[in-house]
Amino acid sequence: MPVLPLAEIAALLPARGALIGLDLGTKTIGVAVSDPDRRVAAPVETIMRKRFAVDAQRILALAAERRTVAYVLGLPVNMDGSEGPRAQATRAFARNLEKLTALPIALWDERLSTAAVERALIRAAASRARRKAVIDQHAATYILQGALDRLAGLAAR
Repeated sequence: MPVLPLAEIAALLPARGALIGLDLGTKTIGVAVSDPDRRVAAPVETIMRKRFAVDAQRILALAAERRTVAYVLGLPVNMDGSEGPRAQATRAFARNLEKLTALPIALWDERLSTAAVERALIRAAASRARRKAVIDQHAATYILQGALDRLAGLAAR
């Protein structure tokens, strides 16, 4: 299954089924999952990155456990819309993951997701240690919720 923008993946998705969202960092991968009706995203865990094969094995296991039907990867686009090294690394990760799964992989613009989550955690009075422990999975949740909202908008047309 190809790696495509979210709008192009929408037509490939079954009517129901959870999506798994990933926030790929250099040291960690935040993981979130939606409900089968694709209304709400929830944090799952933060994976400490090792090497691709190990990281992918954990992601594939989580996807199987949660019976997901597609992946949504946050694509870190620059504020001017250009793609830098982090976006290129995300695209490479997606291409490598594509070789290991039959599920579609969608890319979703994640500009400012971590900053938005950081502000929300600060407003919630989360300690610095707590923020560090959960920020990646909450960023994945933020990314996935944005994708779910966009898919709902596409379905309403």
